[in-house]
Amino acid sequence: MKMTFRWYGKHDVIPLAYIKQIPGMTGAVTAVYDTPVGEVWQPDAVFKLKSLCEENGLEMQVIESVPVHEDIKLGKPSRDRLIKNYAQTILNLGKAGVKCVCYNFMPVFDWLRTDLNYGHDDGSTSLAYSESDFMRLDKRDLHLPGWDESYTADELYGLLNEYKGVTHEKLFDSLVYFLNGIMPACDEADINMAIHPDDPPWDIFGLPRIVGKEDDYDRLFAAVPNMHNGITFCTGSLGAGRFNDLPKMAAKYARRIYFAHLRQLKFTNETDFYENGHQTSCGSIDIYGIIKALVAGGFDGYVRPDHGRNIWGENGRPGYGLYDRALGAAYLSGLFEAAEKEYKK
Repeated sequence: MKMTFRWYGKHDVIPLAYIKQIPGMTGAVTAVYDTPVGEVWQPDAVFKLKSLCEENGLEMQVIESVPVHEDIKLGKPSRDRLIKNYAQTILNLGKAGVKCVCYNFMPVFDWLRTDLNYGHDDGSTSLAYSESDFMRLDKRDLHLPGWDESYTADELYGLLNEYKGVTHEKLFDSLVYFLNGIMPACDEADINMAIHPDDPPWDIFGLPRIVGKEDDYDRLFAAVPNMHNGITFCTGSLGAGRFNDLPKMAAKYARRIYFAHLRQLKFTNETDFYENGHQTSCGSIDIYGIIKALVAGGFDGYVRPDHGRNIWGENGRPGYGLYDRALGAAYLSGLFEAAEKEYKK
Protein backbone atom coordinates (compact mmCIF):
# COMPACT_ATOMS: atom_id res chain seq x y z
CA MET A 1 0.00 0.00 0.00
CA LYS A 2 1.17 3.52 -0.78
CA MET A 3 -0.43 6.50 0.95
CA THR A 4 -1.09 9.48 -1.31
CA PHE A 5 -2.77 12.89 -1.13
CA ARG A 6 -4.83 14.83 -3.66
CA TRP A 7 -3.10 17.99 -4.85
CA TYR A 8 -4.75 20.45 -7.25
CA GLY A 9 -1.59 21.72 -8.86
CA LYS A 10 0.33 24.95 -8.44
CA HIS A 11 -2.85 26.89 -7.61
CA ASP A 12 -3.68 24.62 -4.67
CA VAL A 13 -3.50 26.54 -1.38
CA ILE A 14 -1.98 23.44 0.23
CA PRO A 15 1.78 23.34 -0.53
CA LEU A 16 3.42 20.07 -1.49
CA ALA A 17 5.88 20.66 1.36
CA TYR A 18 2.99 20.41 3.85
CA ILE A 19 1.73 17.22 2.24
CA LYS A 20 5.18 15.67 2.55
CA GLN A 21 5.13 16.33 6.30
CA ILE A 22 2.19 13.95 6.82
CA PRO A 23 3.58 10.71 8.32
CA GLY A 24 3.84 7.90 5.80
CA MET A 25 2.98 10.06 2.81
CA THR A 26 4.60 8.84 -0.41
CA GLY A 27 2.96 10.65 -3.29
CA ALA A 28 0.78 13.40 -4.69
CA VAL A 29 -2.29 12.62 -6.77
CA THR A 30 -2.73 15.36 -9.32
CA ALA A 31 -3.57 16.22 -12.93
CA VAL A 32 -2.87 18.60 -15.80
CA TYR A 33 -5.71 21.06 -15.24
CA ASP A 34 -5.18 23.54 -18.07
CA THR A 35 -5.53 21.19 -21.06
CA PRO A 36 -9.04 21.17 -22.57
CA VAL A 37 -10.98 17.94 -22.11
CA GLY A 38 -10.35 15.66 -25.06
CA GLU A 39 -6.96 17.08 -26.00
CA VAL A 40 -3.63 15.29 -25.49
CA TRP A 41 -1.68 16.00 -22.31
CA GLN A 42 1.69 17.07 -23.65
CA PRO A 43 4.86 15.51 -22.18
CA ASP A 44 6.31 18.84 -21.03
CA ALA A 45 3.24 19.59 -18.90
CA VAL A 46 3.30 16.10 -17.40
CA PHE A 47 7.00 16.23 -16.58
CA LYS A 48 6.68 19.69 -15.02
CA LEU A 49 4.14 18.27 -12.59
CA LYS A 50 6.36 15.29 -11.90
CA SER A 51 9.33 17.60 -11.17
CA LEU A 52 7.29 19.70 -8.74
CA CYS A 53 6.29 16.58 -6.83
CA GLU A 54 9.78 15.10 -6.77
CA GLU A 55 11.34 18.39 -5.65
CA ASN A 56 9.19 18.01 -2.54
CA GLY A 57 10.07 14.36 -1.96
CA LEU A 58 6.81 12.98 -3.38
CA GLU A 59 6.12 10.53 -6.19
CA MET A 60 3.63 11.19 -8.98
CA GLN A 61 2.41 7.68 -9.78
CA VAL A 62 -1.35 8.33 -9.70
CA ILE A 63 -3.27 10.77 -11.90
CA GLU A 64 -6.76 11.89 -10.94
CA SER A 65 -8.26 12.46 -13.34
CA VAL A 66 -7.90 12.31 -17.10
CA PRO A 67 -11.46 13.41 -17.92
CA VAL A 68 -13.46 11.44 -20.47
CA HIS A 69 -15.11 13.70 -23.05
CA GLU A 70 -18.91 13.68 -23.11
CA ASP A 71 -18.85 12.76 -26.82
CA ILE A 72 -17.26 9.43 -25.88
CA LYS A 73 -20.01 8.73 -23.36
CA LEU A 74 -22.66 9.77 -25.87
CA GLY A 75 -21.14 7.56 -28.58
CA LYS A 76 -20.78 10.39 -31.08
CA PRO A 77 -18.76 9.99 -34.31
CA SER A 78 -16.03 12.19 -32.82
CA ARG A 79 -15.29 9.58 -30.16
CA ASP A 80 -12.64 7.72 -32.18
CA ARG A 81 -10.46 10.83 -32.43
CA LEU A 82 -11.00 11.56 -28.74
CA ILE A 83 -10.16 7.99 -27.71
CA LYS A 84 -6.99 8.16 -29.80
CA ASN A 85 -6.05 11.36 -27.94
CA TYR A 86 -6.78 9.67 -24.61
CA ALA A 87 -4.55 6.74 -25.57
CA GLN A 88 -1.72 9.12 -26.44
CA THR A 89 -2.11 10.82 -23.07
CA ILE A 90 -1.76 7.42 -21.41
CA LEU A 91 1.47 6.78 -23.33
CA ASN A 92 2.81 10.19 -22.31
CA LEU A 93 1.94 9.53 -18.66
CA GLY A 94 3.65 6.16 -18.80
CA LYS A 95 6.89 7.83 -19.89
CA ALA A 96 6.69 9.93 -16.72
CA GLY A 97 6.37 6.87 -14.48
CA VAL A 98 2.62 7.06 -13.84
CA LYS A 99 1.17 3.69 -12.80
CA CYS A 100 -2.53 4.41 -12.27
CA VAL A 101 -5.15 6.70 -13.83
CA CYS A 102 -8.37 7.37 -11.96
CA TYR A 103 -11.31 8.36 -14.18
CA ASN A 104 -15.10 8.23 -14.17
CA PHE A 105 -17.83 7.61 -16.73
CA MET A 106 -20.62 9.64 -15.13
CA PRO A 107 -22.70 11.71 -17.55
CA VAL A 108 -22.38 15.48 -16.93
CA PHE A 109 -21.95 15.36 -13.12
CA ASP A 110 -19.03 13.51 -11.54
CA TRP A 111 -20.41 14.04 -8.03
CA LEU A 112 -23.43 15.55 -6.36
CA ARG A 113 -23.98 17.03 -2.91
CA THR A 114 -26.67 19.45 -1.83
CA ASP A 115 -24.65 21.24 0.88
CA LEU A 116 -20.96 22.12 0.82
CA ASN A 117 -20.91 23.57 4.34
CA TYR A 118 -22.98 21.29 6.52
CA GLY A 119 -22.47 22.45 10.10
CA HIS A 120 -21.43 19.97 12.79
CA ASP A 121 -22.05 20.45 16.50
CA ASP A 122 -18.31 20.91 17.08
CA GLY A 123 -18.10 23.83 14.62
CA SER A 124 -16.54 21.90 11.74
CA THR A 125 -18.18 21.73 8.32
CA SER A 126 -18.42 19.09 5.59
CA LEU A 127 -20.27 18.01 2.47
CA ALA A 128 -23.78 16.59 2.85
CA TYR A 129 -26.66 15.21 0.81
CA SER A 130 -30.38 15.72 1.42
CA GLU A 131 -32.92 13.96 -0.77
CA SER A 132 -35.59 16.58 -0.07
CA ASP A 133 -33.20 19.40 -1.04
CA PHE A 134 -32.32 17.52 -4.22
CA MET A 135 -35.97 17.05 -5.16
CA ARG A 136 -36.57 20.80 -4.85
CA LEU A 137 -33.93 21.63 -7.48
CA ASP A 138 -35.30 23.30 -10.61
CA LYS A 139 -34.02 21.13 -13.45
CA ARG A 140 -34.53 24.00 -15.93
CA ASP A 141 -32.39 26.38 -13.92
CA LEU A 142 -29.84 24.24 -12.15
CA HIS A 143 -27.51 25.84 -9.67
CA LEU A 144 -25.71 23.02 -7.93
CA PRO A 145 -23.33 23.34 -4.98
CA GLY A 146 -19.83 23.14 -6.42
CA TRP A 147 -20.99 23.21 -10.03
CA ASP A 148 -22.01 26.80 -10.68
CA GLU A 149 -18.49 27.58 -11.95
CA SER A 150 -18.31 24.48 -14.15
CA TYR A 151 -21.35 25.04 -16.38
CA THR A 152 -23.85 27.79 -16.97
CA ALA A 153 -27.49 26.84 -16.47
CA ASP A 154 -27.98 26.81 -20.26
CA GLU A 155 -24.96 24.54 -20.75
CA LEU A 156 -26.21 22.12 -18.11
CA TYR A 157 -29.68 22.02 -19.61
CA GLY A 158 -28.22 21.47 -23.08
CA LEU A 159 -26.13 18.54 -21.88
CA LEU A 160 -29.12 16.99 -20.12
CA ASN A 161 -31.08 17.21 -23.36
CA GLU A 162 -28.29 15.47 -25.27
CA TYR A 163 -28.54 12.52 -22.92
CA LYS A 164 -32.26 12.01 -23.47
CA GLY A 165 -32.67 8.52 -24.87
CA VAL A 166 -29.25 7.34 -23.67
CA THR A 167 -30.06 4.11 -21.83
CA HIS A 168 -27.97 2.21 -19.32
CA GLU A 169 -27.14 -0.27 -22.08
CA LYS A 170 -25.98 2.42 -24.49
CA LEU A 171 -23.81 4.10 -21.86
CA PHE A 172 -22.30 0.76 -20.84
CA ASP A 173 -21.56 -0.06 -24.50
CA SER A 174 -19.81 3.31 -24.81
CA LEU A 175 -17.70 2.51 -21.74
CA VAL A 176 -16.67 -0.86 -23.18
CA TYR A 177 -15.88 0.76 -26.53
CA PHE A 178 -13.73 3.37 -24.77
CA LEU A 179 -11.84 0.80 -22.71
CA ASN A 180 -11.19 -1.48 -25.65
CA GLY A 181 -9.84 1.54 -27.50
CA ILE A 182 -7.30 2.45 -24.81
CA MET A 183 -6.25 -0.98 -23.50
CA PRO A 184 -3.42 -1.34 -26.06
CA ALA A 185 -1.93 1.93 -24.76
CA CYS A 186 -2.38 0.74 -21.18
CA ASP A 187 -0.59 -2.51 -22.04
CA GLU A 188 2.29 -0.62 -23.63
CA ALA A 189 2.62 1.93 -20.81
CA ASP A 190 1.75 -0.59 -18.07
CA ILE A 191 -0.83 1.79 -16.62
CA ASN A 192 -3.87 0.63 -14.70
CA MET A 193 -7.19 2.36 -15.35
CA ALA A 194 -9.20 2.70 -12.13
CA ILE A 195 -12.83 3.67 -12.73
CA HIS A 196 -14.40 5.76 -9.97
CA PRO A 197 -17.89 4.69 -8.91
CA ASP A 198 -20.87 6.90 -9.58
CA ASP A 199 -21.47 9.43 -6.83
CA PRO A 200 -24.16 8.90 -5.70
CA PRO A 201 -24.65 5.39 -7.14
CA TRP A 202 -28.11 5.90 -8.59
CA ASP A 203 -29.62 7.73 -11.58
CA ILE A 204 -29.98 11.50 -11.25
CA PHE A 205 -31.85 13.96 -13.49
CA GLY A 206 -32.78 11.02 -15.72
CA LEU A 207 -29.10 10.31 -16.43
CA PRO A 208 -28.07 6.65 -16.32
CA ARG A 209 -25.49 5.53 -13.77
CA ILE A 210 -23.71 2.26 -14.52
CA VAL A 211 -20.87 1.88 -11.97
CA GLY A 212 -22.30 1.74 -8.48
CA LYS A 213 -22.82 -1.83 -7.27
CA GLU A 214 -21.33 -5.31 -7.31
CA ASP A 215 -23.19 -6.50 -10.41
CA ASP A 216 -21.86 -3.52 -12.35
CA TYR A 217 -18.27 -4.51 -11.65
CA ASP A 218 -18.88 -8.15 -12.53
CA ARG A 219 -20.36 -7.08 -15.84
CA LEU A 220 -17.52 -4.66 -16.58
CA PHE A 221 -14.78 -7.21 -15.93
CA ALA A 222 -16.58 -9.81 -18.02
CA ALA A 223 -16.80 -7.34 -20.92
CA VAL A 224 -13.19 -6.08 -20.62
CA PRO A 225 -11.13 -8.76 -18.80
CA ASN A 226 -7.76 -7.05 -19.37
CA MET A 227 -6.14 -6.66 -15.94
CA HIS A 228 -5.37 -3.01 -16.68
CA ASN A 229 -9.13 -2.46 -16.36
CA GLY A 230 -9.68 -1.89 -12.64
CA ILE A 231 -11.38 0.03 -9.87
CA THR A 232 -11.08 3.11 -7.74
CA PHE A 233 -12.77 1.85 -4.57
CA CYS A 234 -14.45 4.93 -3.10
CA THR A 235 -16.11 4.15 0.22
CA GLY A 236 -18.05 7.41 0.22
CA SER A 237 -19.56 6.95 -3.24
CA LEU A 238 -20.30 3.24 -2.89
CA GLY A 239 -21.29 3.69 0.74
CA ALA A 240 -23.99 6.19 -0.20
CA GLY A 241 -25.82 3.17 -1.63
CA ARG A 242 -27.04 1.29 1.43
CA PHE A 243 -27.47 -1.77 -0.80
CA ASN A 244 -23.67 -2.17 -1.05
CA ASP A 245 -21.71 -4.49 1.27
CA LEU A 246 -18.37 -2.69 1.22
CA PRO A 247 -16.20 -5.20 3.14
CA LYS A 248 -17.49 -7.97 0.88
CA MET A 249 -16.76 -5.94 -2.25
CA ALA A 250 -13.32 -4.94 -0.96
CA ALA A 251 -12.40 -8.59 -0.47
CA LYS A 252 -13.87 -9.72 -3.78
CA TYR A 253 -12.18 -7.10 -5.95
CA ALA A 254 -9.00 -6.47 -3.92
CA ARG A 255 -6.69 -7.46 -6.77
CA ARG A 256 -8.58 -5.25 -9.24
CA ILE A 257 -8.65 -2.27 -6.87
CA TYR A 258 -5.73 -0.10 -7.92
CA PHE A 259 -6.73 3.01 -6.01
CA ALA A 260 -8.74 3.36 -2.79
CA HIS A 261 -10.53 6.55 -1.73
CA LEU A 262 -11.28 5.98 1.94
CA ARG A 263 -13.74 8.32 3.62
CA GLN A 264 -16.58 8.30 6.08
CA LEU A 265 -20.22 9.31 5.93
CA LYS A 266 -23.01 9.15 8.45
CA PHE A 267 -26.64 8.53 7.53
CA THR A 268 -29.29 10.62 9.25
CA ASN A 269 -32.15 8.66 7.64
CA GLU A 270 -32.55 6.19 4.78
CA THR A 271 -31.31 8.63 2.11
CA ASP A 272 -29.60 11.60 3.76
CA PHE A 273 -26.04 11.72 5.02
CA TYR A 274 -23.18 14.00 5.90
CA GLU A 275 -19.45 13.37 5.59
CA ASN A 276 -17.42 13.11 8.76
CA GLY A 277 -14.00 12.28 10.18
CA HIS A 278 -12.41 9.10 8.84
CA GLN A 279 -12.67 6.94 11.97
CA THR A 280 -15.07 3.99 11.87
CA SER A 281 -16.71 5.32 15.03
CA CYS A 282 -17.54 8.60 13.27
CA GLY A 283 -20.06 7.24 10.81
CA SER A 284 -21.86 4.44 9.03
CA ILE A 285 -18.91 3.01 7.06
CA ASP A 286 -16.83 0.20 8.57
CA ILE A 287 -13.46 1.60 7.56
CA TYR A 288 -11.47 -0.95 9.57
CA GLY A 289 -13.51 -3.83 8.20
CA ILE A 290 -12.88 -2.59 4.67
CA ILE A 291 -9.14 -2.26 5.23
CA LYS A 292 -8.92 -5.74 6.74
CA ALA A 293 -10.78 -7.11 3.72
CA LEU A 294 -8.44 -5.29 1.32
CA VAL A 295 -5.34 -6.62 3.04
CA ALA A 296 -6.67 -10.18 3.24
CA GLY A 297 -7.66 -10.03 -0.43
CA GLY A 298 -4.17 -9.05 -1.58
CA PHE A 299 -4.67 -5.33 -2.25
CA ASP A 300 -1.38 -3.67 -3.16
CA GLY A 301 -2.46 -0.35 -4.61
CA TYR A 302 -2.61 3.33 -3.78
CA VAL A 303 -4.70 4.90 -1.02
CA ARG A 304 -5.70 8.43 -0.28
CA PRO A 305 -7.77 9.98 2.49
CA ASP A 306 -10.83 11.27 0.72
CA HIS A 307 -13.19 14.08 1.66
CA GLY A 308 -12.58 15.52 5.08
CA ARG A 309 -14.15 18.25 7.16
CA ASN A 310 -12.93 21.80 7.45
CA ILE A 311 -11.65 21.97 11.03
CA TRP A 312 -9.58 24.26 13.29
CA GLY A 313 -10.80 27.38 11.48
CA GLU A 314 -9.59 26.24 8.07
CA ASN A 315 -11.58 27.62 5.15
CA GLY A 316 -10.36 25.20 2.52
CA ARG A 317 -11.88 23.76 -0.62
CA PRO A 318 -14.99 21.86 0.59
CA GLY A 319 -13.95 18.29 1.29
CA TYR A 320 -10.30 19.04 0.56
CA GLY A 321 -8.84 20.94 3.47
CA LEU A 322 -5.45 19.95 4.85
CA TYR A 323 -5.99 19.19 8.52
CA ASP A 324 -8.76 16.62 8.58
CA ARG A 325 -7.38 14.73 5.58
CA ALA A 326 -3.94 14.67 7.24
CA LEU A 327 -5.54 13.20 10.35
CA GLY A 328 -7.34 10.73 8.12
CA ALA A 329 -4.11 9.69 6.41
CA ALA A 330 -2.46 8.98 9.76
CA TYR A 331 -5.49 6.99 10.93
CA LEU A 332 -5.70 4.96 7.72
CA SER A 333 -1.96 4.22 7.81
CA GLY A 334 -2.36 2.90 11.34
CA LEU A 335 -5.23 0.64 10.33
CA PHE A 336 -3.24 -0.76 7.41
CA GLU A 337 -0.26 -1.42 9.68
CA ALA A 338 -2.47 -3.25 12.17
CA ALA A 339 -4.29 -5.24 9.49
CA GLU A 340 -1.08 -6.23 7.70
CA LYS A 341 0.56 -7.40 10.93
CA GLU A 342 -2.55 -9.34 11.89
CA TYR A 343 -2.83 -10.96 8.46
CA LYS A 344 0.81 -12.11 8.54
CA LYS A 345 0.37 -13.99 11.85
